[in-house]
Amino acid sequence: MEGLDTGTTAWLLVSAALVMLMTPGLAFFYGGMSRAKSVLNMMLMSFTSIAIVSVLWVLVGHTLAYGEGSGPLAPFIGGLSDAGLSSMIGEVDPEGGYPLLVDAGFQMMFAVITVALISGAIADRAKFGAWLLFVPVWSLLVYFPVAHWVWGGGWVGDITIGGAEVVDFAGGTAVHINAGAAALALTMVLGRRKGFGSESMKPHNLPFVLLGAALLWFGWFGFNAGSAYAADATAALALVNTQVATAAATGAWMLVERIRYGKITALGFASGAIAGLVAITPAAADVTPVGAIGVGVLSGGICAYAISWKFKFKYDDALDVVGIHMVGGIIGSLAIGLLASAAANGANGLAYGGSFGLLAVQAVAVLGVALYSFALTWVIAKLIDLVMGFRIPVHIETNGLDHELHSETAYAFDELDDELEGQEATGLSSPTPPGEEVASR
Repeated sequence: MEGLDTGTTAWLLVSAALVMLMTPGLAFFYGGMSRAKSVLNMMLMSFTSIAIVSVLWVLVGHTLAYGEGSGPLAPFIGGLSDAGLSSMIGEVDPEGGYPLLVDAGFQMMFAVITVALISGAIADRAKFGAWLLFVPVWSLLVYFPVAHWVWGGGWVGDITIGGAEVVDFAGGTAVHINAGAAALALTMVLGRRKGFGSESMKPHNLPFVLLGAALLWFGWFGFNAGSAYAADATAALALVNTQVATAAATGAWMLVERIRYGKITALGFASGAIAGLVAITPAAADVTPVGAIGVGVLSGGICAYAISWKFKFKYDDALDVVGIHMVGGIIGSLAIGLLASAAANGANGLAYGGSFGLLAVQAVAVLGVALYSFALTWVIAKLIDLVMGFRIPVHIETNGLDHELHSETAYAFDELDDELEGQEATGLSSPTPPGEEVASR
């Protein structure tokens, strides 16, 4: 191909694969935080998002997000000139030197994980069929337009205040605030889980949570550094900033836990890591590494408090999507107005003598995306609820979604009990000798 930069192409291919890995990582993260009786259902909500959004992205998603719009709708949605992506085969971006299809594939993974993020807010209580309908409808009406606003030449990208333009390097508004606001709307339509606030709903598998956090952290280097669209100094800055912001956020979260509860938890460490990753996403190429540490400290500390707001305001954000992704996305987006540095790639924020314009334009983008996502999601969820019902019956919620909806269980407790009973009946096993019970745990 004429004009092909193989180094850039290789980096984007690897980055796309890294971002794809994030959604299975999210499945483990959310699955471990769920209750044992509904873990497969929770994980399937992420995996089915991969399947549905990937097909939809090829058919119309990419062109609606990044295609050139026409007429009065141009600031809000792209056109259909690249529907099906056949027009991109063999074409190379003249400036970046990468095939247009590799860009489409890279951005496909962003679309996939954005809708998957929402699922954690409605754990244990959503009809699976309703979720399968929600995914394509929300992608069409919310994610694709918002991606166009921010990155595809839409109105968010065109805003200027005092000469400052909106900065969203890898998805603070388009991904995290978008998903977090949608999650909040869904919690209000579906209502609270049976026993919310009175029954224990602790994570059933913390090793799964840590594994998921590790996969997300690893994949996030593709998410952020890949958004440089070259293996260059900007990618290097984004990679370092991603690492140190995440590390700082875990420390801030653990400190808050120690002060509030007197203990440091594995769940807190993992949650702090995700909060840091979320917050640095929009700012990864516009702050210095020291500034990235500041972003991490802010996000880890504030999000550690934000996840408890659901008990105060009585919305059941089951796996803290609102408290981490929406709040973290807001922190990261607004922090650009404070901590951005000309020593990186952008204008100076207020902390470096910059004008108020950068903070103001970031606030407009945050507010616009949050309000649109919340309102449209509420309408979509209400319509699905009217047509087919979105909330599962109480007896299914009580018995567990895995068995009732999927005829499967993550852990074969019944089979294990039957096997042990059979061994005892045939004399192949014996009770634990006195004194060994504690030692065997």
